[in-house]
Amino acid sequence: MERYPDFVPWITSMRTWNARTVGDGIDQLDAEAGVGFSFLKETFATRVRRDATNHQIDVALLSGPFRKLANRWRFTAEGDQTRVEFDIDFQFKSRLLDRLLAANFHSAVERLMTCFEDRAKALYG
Repeated sequence: MERYPDFVPWITSMRTWNARTVGDGIDQLDAEAGVGFSFLKETFATRVRRDATNHQIDVALLSGPFRKLANRWRFTAEGDQTRVEFDIDFQFKSRLLDRLLAANFHSAVERLMTCFEDRAKALYG
């Protein structure tokens, strides 16, 4: 997560704290991301739960411009490849931001996934 600003274009900063083990193969930390677009600069904080046993990452909102934010990453081995599923549920406090992102949601998610795919290729070939 700390490296997100290196490869996700709209993440301008990332800070993590409060890392702890909460169970066998499960750890949790809090993270604050700075996000910047041409007209918008915001920060938001989340609680990230990483479950190595179930190959899943859950993210829940702590604070920021969202009324609600939750997302889940699931990783499933498929032969010599990995299937990545990303689910997100969010709503901004601002209706204007909600409408702006809704209009560009699919292209934003595609771009996000491409960032992670490109990063995985760079790191693992």
